[in-house]
Amino acid sequence: MNKLLFGLIIVLCNACIVNKSTSTKGAAVSKKQTALINESSSNDPMRVLLITNEKDSLILRQSSSNFKLPKDSVIANKLANRMLATVTSPANLGVGIAAPQVGVLKNLILVQRFDVKGMPFEAYYNPVITKFSKLKQPCLEGCLSIPNRMDTTRNRAYAILLEYDKLDGSHQIEMIEDFTAVIFQHEIDHLNGILYLDHLDKEIRDAEEKLKFNNHLKE
Repeated sequence: MNKLLFGLIIVLCNACIVNKSTSTKGAAVSKKQTALINESSSNDPMRVLLITNEKDSLILRQSSSNFKLPKDSVIANKLANRMLATVTSPANLGVGIAAPQVGVLKNLILVQRFDVKGMPFEAYYNPVITKFSKLKQPCLEGCLSIPNRMDTTRNRAYAILLEYDKLDGSHQIEMIEDFTAVIFQHEIDHLNGILYLDHLDKEIRDAEEKLKFNNHLKE
């Protein structure tokens, strides 16, 4: 990892942290999604979807769409508040959550920022990872939607360049490192219908291919 290069990236990110172009691309929040979000108050948790439930699993495997901000700011903010109540409830106590996990296929994640003083949960609307470091890190991962299981993934990037929107439609760019970067990768995967188990399957396939190649060289 070239620390000087990442230092330059941080400077560039800080220089362009706010861009007032609003997010007009995206699908409207449907009546069904709005009803689900509004079925209770902002402080009430939502039901977490589980892969052990067939209907839930089908939703978790779908891709989400962007919010139109600031047009969708009110309903998007309420969803973020309910997701915060969900991920911090005694029944869950996670370090991150994505909107598909509560049945809303919109691009919104909440991440606990272990790299920020006080380790707050923060909401990220329409997040996209635009760059991954070549340096990887192993990490023990679990998931609110995959009960009673934890596994070590080995192909998560150590650092990422993240772009996202705020409720007022402003566009943000930020570089994230270390364990917090893993949380972002995990949650943004959910927005694309990907579970961390998929990374384990890929690691197994890659290891098998490498073993076959090495055995071929020995023959």
